[in-house]
Amino acid sequence: MIEKIKIIAEAGVNHNGKLDYAYKLIDIASKCNADIVKFQITNSELITDKAVKAKYQINKIKNESQREMVKKLEMDWDHVNPILIRYSKKKKIDFLTTAFDINALEHLKKLNFKIFKVPSGEIINHPYLKKLASYKAKIIMSTGMANMKEIAEAVSILTNNGTRLKDITLMQCNTAYPTPYVDVNLRAMETLKNNFGTNIGYSDHTLGIEASIAAAALGAKVIEKHFTISTNLKGPDHKSSLSPKMLDNLVRSIRNVEKSLGNGIKIPTKSESINIKVARQSIVAKVDIGKNENFTINNIMCKRAGIGLSPSKFDILLKKKAKKVFKKDDLIVI
Repeated sequence: MIEKIKIIAEAGVNHNGKLDYAYKLIDIASKCNADIVKFQITNSELITDKAVKAKYQINKIKNESQREMVKKLEMDWDHVNPILIRYSKKKKIDFLTTAFDINALEHLKKLNFKIFKVPSGEIINHPYLKKLASYKAKIIMSTGMANMKEIAEAVSILTNNGTRLKDITLMQCNTAYPTPYVDVNLRAMETLKNNFGTNIGYSDHTLGIEASIAAAALGAKVIEKHFTISTNLKGPDHKSSLSPKMLDNLVRSIRNVEKSLGNGIKIPTKSESINIKVARQSIVAKVDIGKNENFTINNIMCKRAGIGLSPSKFDILLKKKAKKVFKKDDLIVI
């Protein structure tokens, strides 16, 4: 049985600090049949006043600091997470929240999270990784901005502190919003798989859905993509997120790719077997053939339909004689 690709609908901070927006995002992810909806536990206390905003985060508010921006996106996650977990269960979709510090990790642990998502920025946060590894949980880790040495160190810390290698999924990721297609580098998934022996996935920050679809074809076990209620909303990620319609298209496309991958066994499928009689040929009499007459290239040939002797028997037939009379275009039988 083919393992189902996990599709994470990344709500991120597109709730804009509003609980009713978070509900709407869960509704959209569920309606689009994503497997998981994921938010982010933002904490302005983890950001210094000197931290600048990325270019994509400016959104016409150029004098606002990164800390001020994140402050607007904060919610009381100690209170909100349990509420959203219950709502997600009601909507029959799994729920995740990304933690950016150890306190947030411990909060999620108390809520019995079985899967944790490590954002790209924390792949070098060794104290964070050690704490997470002690949970012995499944980990999805984005590798944006990281080189192979940093990834190797992160995987080593996880496995040396309690995480099983088979429970780690490394996500090829480019931390640019939006990511230019020339920088996507989907082949890096295979590099990660070959070097570390983990599951692989793709966290997509491009504007379209093509890269995610290609990642599914290349063996990604997990695909993550940002989405929003409306790309016209104000906030750092809305412009580079999928609309609800595009999220629906993404999920449908990945499921179609998933079906198309098959099991690798090359045999005629049920859908094409009915066309064997139509598309293949059979050996027939080229002219009238008398009984006991030798079959030759002058009196037999191949024509549709494929309901008689296969053309693969042509050379064998040339060594035999007709056991009966055949009229032109009769199927040859031996």
